[in-house]
Amino acid sequence: MRRKAKKFIKTPKGMLTIILVLLAAIAAPGQGLRTLLPGLLSAMLTAGITDALMLRWRKGAWEFPDGALLTAMIVAMVLRAQEPWHVVSITAVAAVLSKYLIRSRSANVFNPAALAIVASFYVFHTGQSWWGALTEVNIWLQLVLVAAGAFITDRVNKTPLVLSFLGAYFLLFTLTSFIRDPRWVAEIYRSPDLEAALFFAFIILTDPPTSPAKYPDQIVCGLIVAVVSFTLFEWAGVVYYLLAGVLVGNVWEAWRRLHRRSTQRFPYGLGAFFREVSPWRHTHHHKAA
Repeated sequence: MRRKAKKFIKTPKGMLTIILVLLAAIAAPGQGLRTLLPGLLSAMLTAGITDALMLRWRKGAWEFPDGALLTAMIVAMVLRAQEPWHVVSITAVAAVLSKYLIRSRSANVFNPAALAIVASFYVFHTGQSWWGALTEVNIWLQLVLVAAGAFITDRVNKTPLVLSFLGAYFLLFTLTSFIRDPRWVAEIYRSPDLEAALFFAFIILTDPPTSPAKYPDQIVCGLIVAVVSFTLFEWAGVVYYLLAGVLVGNVWEAWRRLHRRSTQRFPYGLGAFFREVSPWRHTHHHKAA
């Protein structure tokens, strides 16, 4: 048991679990434990049970639902700490179920936490405080988010994705400040929006199953997410502009994977495939001979 625990801690999921627990522990006192813990713990419990049952049904064996616990923690740390515990739990369970309901042949299409949080906005009218991003702590403690985020980003090999997103994201808002009233975009550089963008980039955007592996694809995906997030903030003003951005990036990544598989299967295109299987192909060559 101890050996399995040590092995898990060395994995990206294990490291991310430690990071989220650390961030939650730092942020919790400022939010109030009585306010925070019911939603956080109930979300982890219900999401974990749901995922364990789904894994048992699919694989015929019990497995530890580490992915569901991570998803539940992210959901709880993005939503307002004051949200009713049952709303946080339902959102976390919906996130877990989305992994099984909306998926390609190889992986789930959407980042589960992002999809469920956006859906909960319309179903329960939830708010987002991103308290897990250390929005209400001393500035020196906020460095923990940067250091931990940079560490996990490097471990999952998503540095180009994070840098391209953050670079394009802040560049777009900076350019906008020269074109229109800078007070309109000033909040992007203030708490909690600044910390939310960092938490989003380090923790949500880098989700391995829904983000590209190759560096060029990571750069393109980061740019897409940045442009969509910026556009939704500027022209729609929706509170979930970051999460909507990553969902669009997820769609692009799913399409790219599907296109790659179809190209590998039929490298010369569908026209070559149909010519290859055409019943007239051999007849034509026979007459020519």
